[in-house]
Amino acid sequence: MKKELHIFFTALMFYTRIPCPKNIDHNPDYLNKASRYFPLIGLIVGSMAFGVYCVFNYLVAPEIAVLFSMIASVLVTGAFHEDGFADVCDGFGGGWTKEKILTIMKDSAIGAYGAIGLVLLLVLRFQALTQLIDVSNTKFLIFNSQFTILLLFVSAHSISRLAAISIVFTHQYSRDDASSKSKPIAQTYSWKEVVGAFFFGLLPLVILSYFQWQMLLVLIPVFLTRFFLARYFQKWIDGYTGDCLGATQQICEVVFYISVIALWKFI
Repeated sequence: MKKELHIFFTALMFYTRIPCPKNIDHNPDYLNKASRYFPLIGLIVGSMAFGVYCVFNYLVAPEIAVLFSMIASVLVTGAFHEDGFADVCDGFGGGWTKEKILTIMKDSAIGAYGAIGLVLLLVLRFQALTQLIDVSNTKFLIFNSQFTILLLFVSAHSISRLAAISIVFTHQYSRDDASSKSKPIAQTYSWKEVVGAFFFGLLPLVILSYFQWQMLLVLIPVFLTRFFLARYFQKWIDGYTGDCLGATQQICEVVFYISVIALWKFI
């Protein structure tokens, strides 16, 4: 149990800005095992974003509350995944060879592709979340609409992280150097990492589907998106990088919101 707590706090320290015990560090062995808790981190981030939404929804308009919930998730993660998405936009937008793409993604400066992509992504996420909450408040799903929204928040964060970390289980790390801080996670994994990732990744959606089984259908567009992103990364850079995982998480999160909205139009 003590070792599992250490692994969990390693994941929490690596993926968020939440304070952790002082004895936690970036031990490569624990970082390899930390992937089992990546979707669980999504549950935590999603729950915190929902909490901020509830507080501001009580004080101001729902749209402003959604915006503050987005700000909270960015602050909690340190824009870790948004930064990866921007780097992927720059790398694949401006590079035409594996070496050039990897070099651009390694550059800390953001370019036009990254800036435009990030703005469009955040606008799309804001609009999708706003409409999702509006629909959940008017369409009966569970006895409490706030509980529905909570499950949607945490499901989006956990499933999108499951989609991202699953690429580690099926593809090879692209870089040959140690320049990426996510490389230790990508080196090895066991059945425990796979089982843990899928358990925590799917848990909120399974609970949601208990009240409305059709919600399981959102897994189809999310993992189709994951499949095509992974194939795209494989084609251009022979695998993935940490930035690719961050971009996958961001895109799959938005796809989840849009899929739920589209699904509710037919059920």
